Amino acid sequence: MAPPPPLVAPMKATSNGSFQGENPLDFALPLLILQIVLVVVFTRTLAFLLRPLRQPRVIAEVIGGILLGPSALGRSQKFLHTVFPAKAMTVLDTVANIGLLFFLFLVGLELDIRTIRRTGKKSLGIAVAGITLPFVLGVFTSFALRATVSKGVSQGPFLVFIGVALSITAFPVLARILAELKLLTTDVGRIAMSAAAVNDVAAWILLALAIALTGTNTSPLVSVWVLLSGAGFVGFCIFALRPFLAMMARRSPDGEPVKELYICITLSLVLAASFVTDVIGIHALFGAFVVGIIVPKDGPFAGVLIEKLEDLVSGLFLPLYFVSSGLKTNVATISGGQSWALLLLVIFTATFGKIVGTVSLSMACKVPFREALALGFLMNTKGLVELIVLNIGKDRKVLNDQTFAIFVLMALFTTFITTPLVVAIYKPARRGAPYKHRSVFRKNPDTELRMLACFHSTRNIPTMINLIESSRGTRKRGRLTVYAMHLMELSERSSAISMVHKARHNGLPFWNKKTNENNKDQMVIAFEAYEQLSSVKVRPMTAISSLNDIHEDICASAHQKNAAVILLPFHKHQRLDGTMESLGNALRSVNERVLKHAPCSVGILVDRGLGGTAQVSASDVSYNIVVAFFGGRDDREALAYGMRLVEHPGIVMTLIRFVAPEGKTFRFGAKLVGITSDNNKKILEEEDCGRADDKEDDESLLAEYMNVRKNSGNKEGGGEPSMLYEEKVVDSKAEICVVLKSMAKNVNLFIVGRMPPTAPLVDSSSDCAELGPVGSFLASSDFSSTASVMVLQQYNPTASQPLVVEEADCEAPDTPIT
Repeated sequence: MAPPPPLVAPMKATSNGSFQGENPLDFALPLLILQIVLVVVFTRTLAFLLRPLRQPRVIAEVIGGILLGPSALGRSQKFLHTVFPAKAMTVLDTVANIGLLFFLFLVGLELDIRTIRRTGKKSLGIAVAGITLPFVLGVFTSFALRATVSKGVSQGPFLVFIGVALSITAFPVLARILAELKLLTTDVGRIAMSAAAVNDVAAWILLALAIALTGTNTSPLVSVWVLLSGAGFVGFCIFALRPFLAMMARRSPDGEPVKELYICITLSLVLAASFVTDVIGIHALFGAFVVGIIVPKDGPFAGVLIEKLEDLVSGLFLPLYFVSSGLKTNVATISGGQSWALLLLVIFTATFGKIVGTVSLSMACKVPFREALALGFLMNTKGLVELIVLNIGKDRKVLNDQTFAIFVLMALFTTFITTPLVVAIYKPARRGAPYKHRSVFRKNPDTELRMLACFHSTRNIPTMINLIESSRGTRKRGRLTVYAMHLMELSERSSAISMVHKARHNGLPFWNKKTNENNKDQMVIAFEAYEQLSSVKVRPMTAISSLNDIHEDICASAHQKNAAVILLPFHKHQRLDGTMESLGNALRSVNERVLKHAPCSVGILVDRGLGGTAQVSASDVSYNIVVAFFGGRDDREALAYGMRLVEHPGIVMTLIRFVAPEGKTFRFGAKLVGITSDNNKKILEEEDCGRADDKEDDESLLAEYMNVRKNSGNKEGGGEPSMLYEEKVVDSKAEICVVLKSMAKNVNLFIVGRMPPTAPLVDSSSDCAELGPVGSFLASSDFSSTASVMVLQQYNPTASQPLVVEEADCEAPDTPIT
C-alpha cells in the first residue's frame, strides 16, 4: 500500500511581526493585503495611462492581470513565489470570487427585465443575429482547435464553451463605452443597449448549459438534473424570494434610510443563493446574478444596495479576479506559426461573426450602413463575462493553457478596438433649429428670457436660486424660464451606468420629464420647490458625462432649449477664512470649453454666498449690485443683465461708467488687453479700442439706462432710488482697482463683461484667465470676501465655434416645453 501524500501545513492568518523573526509574507492576511494594494495601484496606474485612448477600466485590469502573471513580471520566479506563492492562491481565488459574486449581483441590479420585455423586434432580431452567427462559426472553430491545441477534450462542452465565448456582448462595458461616446440617446445606442441586454441573458443561459455538460460524471442524466435543478432554483427565486425582496423595498420609502437589517438580509441571500447554485453544479455566480435581477428596481432600495457595495467590490476585490485570471494566462504558450494562426482565426471568427450578423440584420431593418457598422463593432465588445466563461472552462478542464491564453487575448483585442473604430466610423452630428434670442441684450427686452443654470453640487444651489429669483423681471420685462442642469461626472461606478441606463430614454442629455419620484435626482428638489413658490418656470435635468466632453452636453442643451445665457459655477469656492480654493483644473477647463463653443451668452458666477447659505424668499430679497462698464460687447451684456435684475423691487443697482482721460484709452500704455479662453494673449491696437459701431451701441444702451432710471421709482419701502449712476475718470489700472475696492463693502453682486477693452488688473499669470481682465481681479481672494461676481460673455456669432449644426427644417428631438 502506497504511503499517504505528505500533509502541507496550511498558512496561518496573521504573524507575530518581523521583530519576532517571522516573515509576514508567510502568513495569509499580510500577504493578501500586499496583493490587494499591489493590484489596485498597478491597475489604476494602467487605467490612467490608457485614459487618453478612452478605454474602459476593464481593459487596464485585464492587461494588469496578464502583466503580473507568468507572461511578464511573473517570469521572475522570485517575484512569483514572494507575492503570488502557490500556497496562497486558494485564499486569493476565494476573496476574488467573493468580490465577483457581489459584482455579478450589481450587474443583475443594472439589468431591468421589464426593459428586455419591451425590447422591439428590431433590437431582438439584431441580438439573435449577433448571437447565432458567431455561435455557429464558433462550432467550426472548435473543430480546428480540437484538431490542434485542444486534443482529447470532450466535444460537447468544448463546442458550447467556444460558441459562448465568441457570441458574448459585455453589457456593463458596452454601457460605459456608449456613455463615453455620447451615443446612449442615439438610435444606435438604444438598439445596442437593448440587444446587449438580451445577449447578456442569453449568454448566461448558454453558459449554464455549458457548465451542466461538464463534470467528472459523463452520464447525460446528470446534465439533465443540473439543468432542471437550475430551472427550479430560478422559479423559486421568482415566486418566493422576489415577493420577500419587494416587501423590504416597499418598507424602504424614499427620503428615509434603508434599515441595516434589510441590507444584511439581502447580502446574505446573495451568498445563500450562490451556495445553492454551486451545490447544483452551475457555479456560484448564477445565484448572485439571479438575486440581482429579481431585486425590485423601483424605489431607493436597489440604489442603496449599489451604494453600499460598488466602491469596495469594484475598487478592491474585482481587480483581484483579473489578476487571478492573469496568473493563469501565459502568453508564452502561444508560440509558433500554428498558435498565432489560431489566435488570428479566433479573432477573425469572433469579429466577423458579430459584425456580419449584426450589420446584415440591421440593414435588413433599414438601418443606414454606417450606423449598422458602428452597431456591429459595439456588439463585439467583450468584458468580465468573457473572462468568467474562460475561467470556468479552464477550471472544468475544458480549456487548456494555450486555448485559454488565445481567448483572453481575443477578448482584450476586440474590446480595445471598439472605441477607436466607432469614433472613426460613426460620429453623429448634433442638429438643431436656428433661434433668435441668444443673449440678454436684445432689441425687445419684454421677450421671454431662457437661462440654462448649471451646478455641480448642493453648494452652488442656494446662490443659483437667489440669482434666479433676482432675475425674474417682476415688472416690465418678459418672463423667465430656467433649465437647471445638474452636471455629474461619469465614473466607473455601477451606479453611474445604472443612472445612464435609466435616463437614456429621456433624450439628450437625459431630460427628467417623468414624475416618478423614485427616479428623480435629489438635487433638483430644491429647484422644484422654488418653482412652486415663484412665477419662474424651472425645468430640472441631469447631464452625466466625463468632464472632458460634458461641455458638449451643456452647449447642445442650451441650443435645443433656445437658451439666451448659460450660467456656470466658477471652478473655485470660498473657504471659511475668505480665501478662494480651487476645485480642480478639470472644472475650469469645462468653463473654458463652454465659452468657446456656446451657442449663446455665457455667465460665470463666482459664489461668495449671495443671500447667505439658504434660499431667500421674494419678499426678503435686498441686494446691492454694481455693474462696471468700460464699453464693448460683453459690457453691454452685463449692463443688460443688470437692468433686468433691477426690475426686482428688492434690488438697488449702481452703474459705474469708467471713462479714460481725453486722448487716452484703457490700455494705459500696455499692449496686453486680455486673455482669451484658450489662454492666448489678445492685443488691441488703438483703433480697435475705439471702434465706431461699439461706441454707438454703448451710447445707445447707456441712454436707454438713463431713460429707464429717470422714469423708475424708488426702492420699495423707502425713498432710496433703485437705479444709480456714477462716472469715474481713471488714468491708471490702480485707479480702477481703488474705485472697485471702494464699492466692495456694501455690494452683494458685481456684474462685469468678460473682455472689456482694458488692460488686466492683476498679473497675467492668474489662473482665472477665463474671467477676463476685470473679472479675475474681482474674483481674487484679496478683493472681497462677501461680494459675488457675475462675469458675462455676450454671444458673438463670428467668434463662437458651434457644436450644433443648424438646419431650418430640423425638429427638436424631444417634446418642447411650453
